[in-house]
Amino acid sequence: MSKPLFATPNLDELEKGPWPSFVTGLKRLAKESDMMHDLLCQLETSYKTKTGYWKGGTVGVFGYGGGVIPRFTELKDEHGKPVFPEAAEFHTLRIQPPAGMHYTSDLLRKMCDVWQETGGSGLIAFHGQSGDIMFQGIRTENVQKAFDRLNEMGFDLGGAGPSLRTSMSCVGAARCEMSCYDEAKALRTVINNNIDDMHRPSLPYKFKFKFSGCPNDCVNAIMRSDLATIGTWRDNIRVDEDLVQAYYKVHGMEDLINDVVTKCPTKAITLVSSDKFKASEHVSAANLGDGKTLCIDNKNCVRCMHCLNVMPGGLLPGKDKGVTILIGGKGVLKIGATMGTVVIPFMKLETDEDFEKLNELGRNVIDFFAENALEHERTGEMIERIGLTNFLEGLELPVDPNMITQPRANPFFRSDDWDEQVEKWLEYKASKTA
Repeated sequence: MSKPLFATPNLDELEKGPWPSFVTGLKRLAKESDMMHDLLCQLETSYKTKTGYWKGGTVGVFGYGGGVIPRFTELKDEHGKPVFPEAAEFHTLRIQPPAGMHYTSDLLRKMCDVWQETGGSGLIAFHGQSGDIMFQGIRTENVQKAFDRLNEMGFDLGGAGPSLRTSMSCVGAARCEMSCYDEAKALRTVINNNIDDMHRPSLPYKFKFKFSGCPNDCVNAIMRSDLATIGTWRDNIRVDEDLVQAYYKVHGMEDLINDVVTKCPTKAITLVSSDKFKASEHVSAANLGDGKTLCIDNKNCVRCMHCLNVMPGGLLPGKDKGVTILIGGKGVLKIGATMGTVVIPFMKLETDEDFEKLNELGRNVIDFFAENALEHERTGEMIERIGLTNFLEGLELPVDPNMITQPRANPFFRSDDWDEQVEKWLEYKASKTA
């Protein structure tokens, strides 16, 4: 490379903090790549003028309507030519990752080789908020060539535009003791059966699935996806008494009280004298060995995961595992950031039939969204506009008492038609258990 490095006083400020900066990586690539050098120049200009200079366009590959994010520069000189021509086109290829983000080091090296050999900038992001592998920075003339090479390796384009997005699942059952279902299978079942909505954008706006194996929600499904599948359980927390005692021996009574007992949001955890402890079908208990017993009242447990995280292995999810389904989470758009609303408090997810039910639910939600949402409106905003009751009726989902988000604040209420509603609820429960 013959170009001298561009002065970047504004970007230099981002390298002065205690944390690693993306600017350092850009500068390293700029020493060897004219494209990255000009990208750095344009970014510095944006920081100086407080103006973004990228615009969209139409760039794609044969047979696909989405998956490529076009980026053309608007930073031109008086003659209409790009000020930094090597980065005048800086498109992104969105590639579907393996479920659970599992890679071999050999595969990662091959990806890097393909990106370099097909004219890529060198920037790869693992992963975008939709779950994609983001190959960032390539000219229009090289887009098809890069995709063909990646496709030969077995990879497909992810979603972009008003479409179903790629989706994410946590590593889950592969190496996490908190996992409550097969997250990777759930992702592949839902995405593989709805792939046309990803490759041929035809929705009012984007739609995201995310799959977390437990309420820790490591992929931010509740706040970042239109349909979140969260692993949970409905029986008692399991106790490994030896590991609980090991924690107690290392941390002592003070830490046990301050870090476990008092942090329980519903006060479901208590310490009692061992001689006064009475076993119950709803109580998980661990004898600490010094006359004290740690008790968990599972009826009041809200699955916040705090005690399980503090005492790894000592406390684990119950054996009756399944998932909770939430609809409508998203980042800031029209009505601000929203978290998902529970529409199915619990369903089993073990057999092929169970996974097909999940796929059917996802398909129904997408179809309802496609027919009823306005342009540039997410699922949560659609529900806000039409009302949750109408949404549930449209999907033929029964209202469940467990959908409550907070206790009543008003002590006065009407009891009209209560008997009728109770009968409907009992009939529904009976039909599910028949």
